[in-house]
Formats: sequence, C-alpha cells, structure tokens
Amino acid sequence: MLLASPDFVRLWAIGGVVNAMRWTEMLAAALFTFEVTGSGLAVAVVSAMRTLPMLLFGAVAGVICESVNRKAILQAGLLLNAAAAGTVCALGWLGVLAPWHLGAAAFASGLVWASEMATRRRMCGEAAGPDLMPRAVALDSLTNATTRGIGPLVGSFAFAGLGATGAYAITTVFYLFAATLVPGIRHVQEIRRLVLGRVPRDLAEGLAFARTNPTVLAVLGVTIAMNMFAFTYIAVVAPLAIGVFGVSPSLTGVLASAEPLGSLIGGILLASGTVRGPPRVLMVAGSAVFLVALAVMPLIPNYWAASAVLLVGGMGLALFGNMQTTLVLTGVPAAVRSRQMGLITVCIGFGPLGQILIGTLSEQLGPRGAVLVSALSGLVVLAVVGVLWARAERRQRAVG
Repeated sequence: MLLASPDFVRLWAIGGVVNAMRWTEMLAAALFTFEVTGSGLAVAVVSAMRTLPMLLFGAVAGVICESVNRKAILQAGLLLNAAAAGTVCALGWLGVLAPWHLGAAAFASGLVWASEMATRRRMCGEAAGPDLMPRAVALDSLTNATTRGIGPLVGSFAFAGLGATGAYAITTVFYLFAATLVPGIRHVQEIRRLVLGRVPRDLAEGLAFARTNPTVLAVLGVTIAMNMFAFTYIAVVAPLAIGVFGVSPSLTGVLASAEPLGSLIGGILLASGTVRGPPRVLMVAGSAVFLVALAVMPLIPNYWAASAVLLVGGMGLALFGNMQTTLVLTGVPAAVRSRQMGLITVCIGFGPLGQILIGTLSEQLGPRGAVLVSALSGLVVLAVVGVLWARAERRQRAVG
C-alpha cells in the first residue's frame, strides 16, 4: 500500500506543505505589489522572479542531483525558503518592505523550486517503488492541485487580515516544519563525485537523449506551451479580479483557486480509472481543455461564472500534470532520469517570459485582453506540438 511507506509519506507531506506556501507567497506578493504600484506589469515581474531560476538553472540542477545527495539538497532548499520568507517578514515588520524585496525573495525560493523535479518529485516516485510509481505520481499531483487551491485562499485572507508581513510569517513557520521531516527519510542513492568540468558534458548527454526520444521532446514542448501561455494567467489574477471583476482582495483567492480545485477533481477521476486513454492523447487533450477555458474566462462578465469556467479547465489540467511526470519517470532510464526532469524544469522556467509578456499585454490591452491573447497563442503552439508528436510516433512504429 502506497501510504504504508513512511519515506513516501514524508516526501508527500513536504511537497504538500511547500506547494501550499509557495502559492500563498505568490498571491500575497501580487496583492502587495498591485496595492503599492497599481501596475499589472510590476505584478508580473515580481511573479516571474520565482520561476526565472528554473529557466536559468533547471538543467544544471538535474545534473547536480545525479551526483550530490538529493536528501541533503532537499533539506538545504527548505531552510533557504524559510530564510527568504523570514527576511520578507522582518522587512515588513520594520515597515520598509518594497516590491523589489519580494522579487529578490521569490528568486531565492525559485532556486529551490528549480531542483524540485530532480529531487523530491523523483524521490517520491522511487520511494513508492516501480509497481506503485504511477499511483505515487497521481497522488502527488492531486495533492499539488489541492494545495494550489489552498495556497491562494490562505494568501488572500492572510493578506487581507495580516498584510504581507503576516502572510510571510505563516510561510516561514511551515517551511521550517517541512524541514524537520527530512532527517527521517531513508534515501539510498549512488553518489558520484561532482566534477564541475563534467557538467557541460553531462548536460550535452541529457540533451542528446532528449533529441532522440519523441516522447521526451513532446513533453518538453507541451510544458513550454503551458508554462509560457497558460499558467502565466496567475500573474494578472489580482488586476483581473480587482480591476475587471471588481471584487475585494479577500475574494481574489477564489479566482486563483478555481483552477486548482478543478485539477483536484480531475485528479480524483484519473486516479479512480474513470478517465483512460493513451498518455499522449490525455496530455494534449487536457492541456487544450484548460487553454480553451482560459480563453473563454475573461469574456464572461460574471465573476462567479468565470471562476466556474476555470474550474472546468482545471479538470483538464490534471491530465497534463499527471502525464508530464509519468511519461518521463516510466519511460526514461534511471541513469538519465534526473537530467530529463531537469530539462522539464527548464521548460517550466519559460514561465517568466510568459509572465513578462502577459504583464506587457495587460498594460496595452488590459488584463482581459492579455489573458485571451495568451491562451489563444498557447492553443496554436499546442496544436503544432501535438501534430509533430503524432507524426514522430508513427515514424517510430514504422521503423520498429
């Protein structure tokens, strides 16, 4: 039984806590920045700082995590998260907190996020064992969806009642709690000496493997499309909810939580076996459902109806999240697995480019137009990747 493994349970709990606090910080930072500057672009820049390290260092993190003890990296990352959040809390208490402080703290936390795929996510699957790995990934993804819903709600209500200082005080405490769970994890890893001169060669080997594997290439392409054009809507949630729909800061979290709630429902359906099909089809179809919902959402005049549309879109997004990890963990040799997960992290790191883009579009077209243009662009890229993926698989079957 999956939950009978204490190592998996600890890793699963750490992921849930960290993910909830990550989204708590993101919404609190967005609300604070919008309150101070009134600029959608400024909000997008602060949000982008959290995912920028993925683009810059994700591949390197994958290489390092194949040499350095992943348990030690996980522990150090949680302590760095706590230090960054604690610093923001202290600056807020002193009354000198500014948006650039939030951006700097987000960048520090983003360095930790850049190692998530190659450390904790991989450790989760391996702690469950080969037979239970797909279920472990599904449960972890389902939990991520749940905490992505909880986090924005906590962030919006904490900001409304306690301000940014209180919100970051909460995240500091929970990061420290998560760090206390790491020492009890039993983790066996073949450690090799990290030679910095080998890093470029290891990176090249990882890229060479990806280029020859149609599934990995397609997963990377879909990941870029979703992170550059879909998930970036979160950067303008505050301007959209407050400026367009006219709701209060405390209700902003409802719009931000609608998609994660839909992902939770979709994850339950997936885990129960209600939704079945070829992984490639599920990944592309689920991504398309979310992008269509994202394109429709800003055109709806009613706030609650718009939130409901995002909830439906989130159900499709559950398929993307599950297939993204499962396809790599089950189809890639262990010797290059962390490097491939690192490449996925790099593709997730395209988010900052999308956040800057949607922030710039928000300045020119308003939040409503920005979300619409971004979603339609994502659908175009997704269609191209889907067609190329299908052709590559047909060629592979013909050769085989």
